[in-house]
Amino acid sequence: MGELQDSLANGADADPAYAAGWYGRTLAAPRRWPALAVDLDVDACVVGGGFAGLAAALEIARRGWSVALIEAQRIAWQASGRNLGFVLPGFQQDVERIVARCGLDHARRLWGLSEDGVDYIRDLIHDTGMPGVNPVGGWLEVSKTDNADGMMRTLTLLGQEFGAAVEGWPVEQVREVLKTDRYFHGLHYRNAFHIHPLNYAFGLAAAAEAAGVRIFEDTPALTLDPAGVRKRIVTPNGRLRAGTVVLAANTGLGALAPELAQTVLPVSTYVAVTEPLGDRLADAVAYPGAVSDGRSANHHYRIVDGDRLMWSGYGTTWVGNPRRYIGPLVRAIERTYPQLGKVAIADVWGGVMGFTVHRMPQIGEVSPGLWIASGFGGHGLNTSAMAGVIVARAVVEHDDTWRAFLPYDLVWAGGALGRAVQQGLSWWRRRWQAFEAERARRRQAARAA
Repeated sequence: MGELQDSLANGADADPAYAAGWYGRTLAAPRRWPALAVDLDVDACVVGGGFAGLAAALEIARRGWSVALIEAQRIAWQASGRNLGFVLPGFQQDVERIVARCGLDHARRLWGLSEDGVDYIRDLIHDTGMPGVNPVGGWLEVSKTDNADGMMRTLTLLGQEFGAAVEGWPVEQVREVLKTDRYFHGLHYRNAFHIHPLNYAFGLAAAAEAAGVRIFEDTPALTLDPAGVRKRIVTPNGRLRAGTVVLAANTGLGALAPELAQTVLPVSTYVAVTEPLGDRLADAVAYPGAVSDGRSANHHYRIVDGDRLMWSGYGTTWVGNPRRYIGPLVRAIERTYPQLGKVAIADVWGGVMGFTVHRMPQIGEVSPGLWIASGFGGHGLNTSAMAGVIVARAVVEHDDTWRAFLPYDLVWAGGALGRAVQQGLSWWRRRWQAFEAERARRRQAARAA
């Protein structure tokens, strides 16, 4: 999630590069990789050391190609090492809108690919024995209003048309595990799970290296010449030639590919981890899985260390100071679960995710031999794994699964004006949803009177 921002606690045992939060202090197997200092000729070069780049590099190497991966800073330095670690089926875009745009059969195929991404991450964690990843099952998406019609439409579509493993939970069932009157009904995805994303990224890098990938940190791509059979990439201390280049740098494309960079909207989000809450946490949250109280302009959280809450919320189209969001995040926790009493924050950090205008990931061939895998903000980790596998199959086996994403082409995100518009829409959605939630609670109180 963008450059290192801030922390309230800096443990002496933390990796200095990742010491801005709880993830840095709980990194199971810290590693450093060297910077590129020679010229290399490989079959494929991957630009970007996040989830998508690492998965693409791993899967291309597994298919017998020589692969080099270059990362401008550190592995998982950006969003891959700073998100909540939700591994979920589906996409940020509402499934009903995907059906409206692509048709039912095409939408069913896209949903299946997203589930493949979930399965890939689960299987890779198990098969490689990644340390410190700690998968915990389940995702509960809850509503803060009492109108269940939308939930029932989604439940019917996913359960009957897509065959998804999803359950509709009534108000009573939701409140049995999330003990607050602010939530009503919900959708429970039992095959989803959450993990320690930074440990997963390091495990993914180790698996890629074991498959033969050569990883280079502190190696920004300065220029790219995509013309010809062998593409050329210049870095500060070495050059690369490759028949295939995969751009998986998300919001970090910058000057390397400015036109592509303009198709991703950078959004900073903010995450806090509480001090230990002890036994009182069980009086508020008795659900071990991931929780979302809305896909956008709302909050996402999970239990870590047994008695802490990791809580994310708010988004800005500029890089903000995370400390300014401690108050709003604490108030959100205390409003939702007043029985917790006063909540203290141990860590807070912020960083940048890449969002697309159509709220779907960007996966495909930009020009012969030049591929893109980006725009994963708001989807969960599954889409990055899915993208890596899809791109690897395409470049090595000439598989055309990537064409399923052609209805979601590269779209200009609007530049500075687009950022201002999106920020305004985010503020409006947050206020409108708060208004609707308050109305729902008043209706409930009136019925109980």
